[in-house]
Amino acid sequence: MTANIAYIVFALLLLFVGAEGLVRGSASLALRAGLSRLMVGLTIVAFGTSAPELLVSVKTALSHQGDIAVGNVIGSNSFNIGIILGLTALLCPIPVDRQIIKLDAPIALGVALALPLLLLNHILGRVEGFLLLAGIVAYTWLSVILGRRSNVTDESDVSVPSVSRHWGVDVVRIVGGLVVLVIGSSVLIEHSVLLAKALGMSEAVIGLTIIAAGTSMPELATSLVAAVRREPDIAVGNVVGSNIFNVLAILGVASTVSPLQAPGILAVDYGVMIFFSVLLIPLLYTGRMLHRLEGALLLGLYGLYLFILWPN
Repeated sequence: MTANIAYIVFALLLLFVGAEGLVRGSASLALRAGLSRLMVGLTIVAFGTSAPELLVSVKTALSHQGDIAVGNVIGSNSFNIGIILGLTALLCPIPVDRQIIKLDAPIALGVALALPLLLLNHILGRVEGFLLLAGIVAYTWLSVILGRRSNVTDESDVSVPSVSRHWGVDVVRIVGGLVVLVIGSSVLIEHSVLLAKALGMSEAVIGLTIIAAGTSMPELATSLVAAVRREPDIAVGNVVGSNIFNVLAILGVASTVSPLQAPGILAVDYGVMIFFSVLLIPLLYTGRMLHRLEGALLLGLYGLYLFILWPN
């Protein structure tokens, strides 16, 4: 058990190192390529930090463990809003870009509402998978278009980091950061599960909490680092973009590789994900700022969900 704890601490250190490189590289590359920081947070960073969820869901899909594949996405989306945005806001109140309020957060809510409808018969087939993949392509294209437009009208901001000496440095930071994040999250998942089993936790609870939280650690590390570095567009965009990517891209790829059957996912699990997605919009809208009190509210609500889930 002591060895597992040591590995978990080591994995968390890897996640913060990887997140720092990812934030630095992506912010610099955004300026160099003429894209806004918000677009980078919603796409490059969000998609990159969702790599652990993608790996886990595809692997479990190939093993015909649909409950884990779908539960990983649902649990991660709830964790992203409840814990990651909650902790980030508690660390530093986050100003919110108007685009997230008007476009991206409603899209995240829309895909959250669509998921249980697609899984009414507890099966997510290849046709649904192709539809989800088409959705992520359309969303990415829209984000790029809006990102270029907003960059034209945005004024310079003192919070923008300096551009690196060469674009190759940015690429190395992004790729290296993502590699370290994936390695760190893999180590964290493996030893968290071993520790949880040693403590007598059920596989259902492990899947909805430990695995979902473990695969969301890159998002947590990235958002916290971005908040400390005063990069609110990356901090918030990373979470909202990841939630969209998780449903559209991860379940799209997983169900295309192998149709998913998820009879063990309960209505309460869908409900919690949808509840957090609904709650996010008014919280972001109030003053276009996510305050510390609202962050504490998100953390408390997620804690209540764990309290309800834990006896199962």
